[in-house]
Amino acid sequence: MVTRKRKGGDRLDVRGSIWISVGEDSLGGHGRVALLRAVDQHGSITQAAKAFGMSYKAAWDAIDRMNELSRTPLIERAVGGKGGGSTRLTEHGRKLIERYEQVDAIHQRFIALLDQGSMDLDQEFSLLKVLNMKTSARNQWTGKVTAVRSGAVNDEVEVTLPGGQRLAAIITRESTQALGLKTEQAVIVLVKASAVLLATDLEGARISARNRIQGKVHALTPGAVNAEVTLRTEDGLEVVAIVTQGAVAELGLAAGTGVTALVKASDVILAVAS
Repeated sequence: MVTRKRKGGDRLDVRGSIWISVGEDSLGGHGRVALLRAVDQHGSITQAAKAFGMSYKAAWDAIDRMNELSRTPLIERAVGGKGGGSTRLTEHGRKLIERYEQVDAIHQRFIALLDQGSMDLDQEFSLLKVLNMKTSARNQWTGKVTAVRSGAVNDEVEVTLPGGQRLAAIITRESTQALGLKTEQAVIVLVKASAVLLATDLEGARISARNRIQGKVHALTPGAVNAEVTLRTEDGLEVVAIVTQGAVAELGLAAGTGVTALVKASDVILAVAS
């Protein structure tokens, strides 16, 4: 997957292609699959090669290599007959083309979703947006599992976000197993805005909330009863909290105010892309 800069503009695009591999060896991608399709269409490697503008030897070598790697023949040759023989796809070869086209269609859709603003460096990256997922949780971050501590009933999972912020999540042992959580695994972290507590002047205070995120008020949107407060850390992480207007006044919250977001480990929800 690569990005490029368009001529006459500064928009970064995301491009990608699929290759089928067998172990460490590449069976092929769009070009070779198209070559197989041409063989099936023309009934001849010679004619397929001409349609592609390549030599017979290059076409034969490519198909022979694919046959070798697939272990099950992709083409078969019928000798004799009025036309002097022909080459056609095996049932396995047709299934390979059909499956490649199905996977490639999904891949192209994913690339299109990924391309929609994901390379806008002025905006936060959202994996949920890329995956076209909708959730009520205002706080959505991607991270990597850095530790899993097993308990009798619940497990504690440590997740490190791209900026280095570490979060602890308490989930059931069954959830750990169902999600297949292990170290170095990419996960999505969800926290409802209503589960985020805000505090100031915490020096020396003892608090049960495992997760502390320090930053400054980036935005404050008042409402009739509650206010939406967005905190931004030095690393650019944004945390959204919903607090009462009374709390805003009591804490003296305003743009630029230093504040700490507190989140209980039990309020951290983890998800993985299936």
